[in-house]
Amino acid sequence: MPGVRRGDDAGAAGRAGTWDTATAGVVLARLGPRREPPLRFFTPAEEAVAEALLDHVLARTERDADLPVLTVIDARLATGEGDGWRYADLPEDDETWRRSLAALDEDAKARHGGLGFAEAGYGDRDRLLRHVVQLGGRDWHGMPASHVWSLWTRYACEAFYAHPHAWDEIGFGGPAYPRGYLRLGRGLREPWEEPR
Repeated sequence: MPGVRRGDDAGAAGRAGTWDTATAGVVLARLGPRREPPLRFFTPAEEAVAEALLDHVLARTERDADLPVLTVIDARLATGEGDGWRYADLPEDDETWRRSLAALDEDAKARHGGLGFAEAGYGDRDRLLRHVVQLGGRDWHGMPASHVWSLWTRYACEAFYAHPHAWDEIGFGGPAYPRGYLRLGRGLREPWEEPR
């Protein structure tokens, strides 16, 4: 996945005049100065494992490493804000996150001479995550590996793509409210969109 294009904040901020006050407030707050609140859910050890995991899941580069993905996930878990559903064969999301991060760290230490997941090299972490993916629905530390992978990627992608800096990567022009979208279809541009 390529890094997020930055330029300036003119993309989202420049469209703020087309949004209602509430929408503009939400989007522009995401572009404001980053004041990272302290993590409330993840412990420092879990934070290190989760950051390394998110680097892989999102293929983060230096250009998009500053997006507050872990902070958003932490806030959701701390307040119990789930997706409104969960796999019947997994515990609640917060417990699954704790158990799966501990399992990643445990597997890394067993395979890499005592180095935890966060301390292991990129290739070692990559091989370990590929192993989890290749297990599919089979058991991984008492949980179906595919369902754990789904949980990680759902939370990671939602947090990443909620930020306006990530929208260009997927061609999202931002909220359409209240102006709406006129041209629905592949390759069609809205009147306000510029050719690339």
